[in-house]
Amino acid sequence: MSLINERQDFSTIADLFLLHGSMQSPAFLDGRLCAGLALNDLPPDAWLEQVCLTLGVEQPRDEPSAERFLAWRRQTLEALSAAELGYEPLLPDDLFSLAERAQALKEWTLGFLEVVEDAGDAPRQGWSSALREALEDLAGLAGMETDLEESPENEGDLFALTEHVRMAAMLLYTEQHPGKPQVESAEAPTRH
Repeated sequence: MSLINERQDFSTIADLFLLHGSMQSPAFLDGRLCAGLALNDLPPDAWLEQVCLTLGVEQPRDEPSAERFLAWRRQTLEALSAAELGYEPLLPDDLFSLAERAQALKEWTLGFLEVVEDAGDAPRQGWSSALREALEDLAGLAGMETDLEESPENEGDLFALTEHVRMAAMLLYTEQHPGKPQVESAEAPTRH
């Protein structure tokens, strides 16, 4: 399986960050990626530039690294624009502690909101009240306490918050890209 078709997950990208000398979580950058694709159709070259800036390097260390970074972008774009609405933020899985997963969700949210804020007021003009409300909720989530104890209740809460973030991301994308994804079955155009 080539790097291009292989699913990029949190651990894969975190390992790639380590290869570039960065201990940062990829969650913040994934939030930026998601909002950037929704608001600006973030082109591949601009994405690679953003990744390199974040990692403090001039360019990816090798071709496979560059391919993985571009595959991450492509995977995110495909998930956001797919009719199945299956987008998932790039976050740590259950092998990480609840506190680590909560911190990553907070970082993802901060990255996402940073791009939304940088976009200014122009895109907001056509946003639905549902999207505005979802983004307000995310602003509250950006200040959440992440030092969570392991418990089924906290696990459930984190799952619900992650789902809220996921839905807000897809709502932003779909409102900025009407007709993509085709959520409802489109009727054949009537010919006169």
